[in-house]
Amino acid sequence: MNDRAGEERFEFQAEVGRLLDIVARSLYSDKSVFLRELISNAADACDKLRYLALTEPGLIAGDAGFRIRVAIDGAARTLTVADNGIGMTRQELIDNLGTIARSGTAAFASEGKADAPALIGQFGVGFYAAFMVAERVEVVTRRAGAAEDGWRWSSIGKGEFSLLPEPSAPRGTSVILHLAQGEDEFLDPARLRAIVEKYSHHIGVPVELADGEDGAGAVVISAGSALWLKPKSEIDANSYAEFYRHHGHTFDEPWLTMHFRAEGTIDYTGLLFVPTARPFDLFHPDRRQCVKLYVRRVFVTDECKLLLPPWLRFVRGIVDSEDLPLNISREMLQTNPVVAKIRSAVVKRVLGELAKKAKDAPEEYARFWGSFGAVLKEGLYEEPAERDRLLPLVRVDSTAGDALSTLDEYVARMKPAQDAIYYVTGDSREAAAKSPHLEGFRARGIEVLLLSDAVDEFWVPAIGGFQDKPFRSVTQGAADLDRIAPVARPDATSSGAANADATARDPAAIDALVAWLRLTLGDAVADVRTSARLTESPACLVAGENAPDMRLERMLRAYRQLEGESKRILEINPDHALIATLARALKTKASDGLEDAAFLLLDQARLAQGEEPADGALFARRLASVMEKALG
Repeated sequence: MNDRAGEERFEFQAEVGRLLDIVARSLYSDKSVFLRELISNAADACDKLRYLALTEPGLIAGDAGFRIRVAIDGAARTLTVADNGIGMTRQELIDNLGTIARSGTAAFASEGKADAPALIGQFGVGFYAAFMVAERVEVVTRRAGAAEDGWRWSSIGKGEFSLLPEPSAPRGTSVILHLAQGEDEFLDPARLRAIVEKYSHHIGVPVELADGEDGAGAVVISAGSALWLKPKSEIDANSYAEFYRHHGHTFDEPWLTMHFRAEGTIDYTGLLFVPTARPFDLFHPDRRQCVKLYVRRVFVTDECKLLLPPWLRFVRGIVDSEDLPLNISREMLQTNPVVAKIRSAVVKRVLGELAKKAKDAPEEYARFWGSFGAVLKEGLYEEPAERDRLLPLVRVDSTAGDALSTLDEYVARMKPAQDAIYYVTGDSREAAAKSPHLEGFRARGIEVLLLSDAVDEFWVPAIGGFQDKPFRSVTQGAADLDRIAPVARPDATSSGAANADATARDPAAIDALVAWLRLTLGDAVADVRTSARLTESPACLVAGENAPDMRLERMLRAYRQLEGESKRILEINPDHALIATLARALKTKASDGLEDAAFLLLDQARLAQGEEPADGALFARRLASVMEKALG
């Protein structure tokens, strides 16, 4: 397809067999994990059907007991993992197993069902781990409630697969692995039992092990008991970690584990985790909550706002209630006072555990904050009732050094005459630290918070202040620094060094320059004035006292929430050599390029704060003209 003259488009080409080999053999360090992946997929299939059967009980008529069977056939050298869950149609087989990295679970969760369960198969690659140990894989499946026959999918993992009708297929899915040479360990019942006990004993569906072609003598090797209902004294760290990885289909370790039981007016059990690694979709607008609600071990929903607010969406786990009816609908849950009380208590517990971690392991907490602090700060804006618990958890960067600080620590370091908490925002900590607006504050030893998350533009104005100290942006309004004396810095020098003689002897020249800049720049600025906040830069732009902060306005324009651009105040540094030179040139009429210099000064200030010149082409022409005159 040609879009423009001479332009051609091509699709990327891939050797599918090689890609399958990479997926199957490079994704996992321990090949025995294939059994965990297949059992987890089977458990997902059972959970999907259990969920759908809440409203369509006919789907499980005659076979309501969910189970997973691991069967060995030594003579045929096959290992089968079978479930009686939801199963797949012919098209689902093609879509889910014929497309690498397509997740059937992800598709199920995105079908528009607001109460669809958050299941673990999010990446669509776990199934292909079977090719680590199998020379051929077959899948026999029939969709629950479907009118069509079952199907048999088969592939050797070299880029092709085949499909055949399988009329006798029972409901559910059977994955049959024809084991490769050298993989006889996976025909050993003791070895398989050990793998299941290591990885999958927490699965909420019973797992059976059958040895022999007919599957006779099947024994239950995992009773499908709910891990969260066991006493904490009977659960080790490895069991918690495997449950966490199964629940979230992730490979990291849980950073924080919270296992608790509440008894009294409301009885419920919770098993919650905070990840070590930040999920890739943490800020995706369609991200679903990863906390499931059970009622007496029966899954009900994972509606994101019922159990935890969106600003705790990084938390994973389950809450199991004893006080809700099994047949409760999602609409009833939204107004149920029991759910509201559970939510309030769970939020309180999570924030309490984070506070303990912040106190007992500050370095670990700092790493957690780097991953999830931006999400947690959303609560300061969205849920005012939780601010008293959230504010002590906040960690901030500042000009005082590289270490994170609490707001309490900042207030304790404030200057005696300082009556506000100063902050500056930027797209990164480094960008914020380079703001010219900080120069006067650094010169007076005043610490300024460096805020770089988008949410900082909203929660700081929303709460207004901390410990009776108002928040004040250094890029907004007057600097109000006259009351605080500069700190002596005998070694301080600058490439834009001040020309003290020129300004001290003729302050009227600076006043004349200010008046001329107002007239020359006209509607391009709201005003021009001398600055108390600049010590090294010649000029900067600031927002008016009641105007939106400049970075916030830029963000709103980017999302088309604001049209146009507010006029800013141009502040000039009367002690800078460039400003002194302009003042002298204006007084003596020594230059005929002053108008270009005025607009270049304005564009320079825009560039310093991350903005583009108002007119890039005109900026380039003015810059070339001034350079030409300067170079003779």
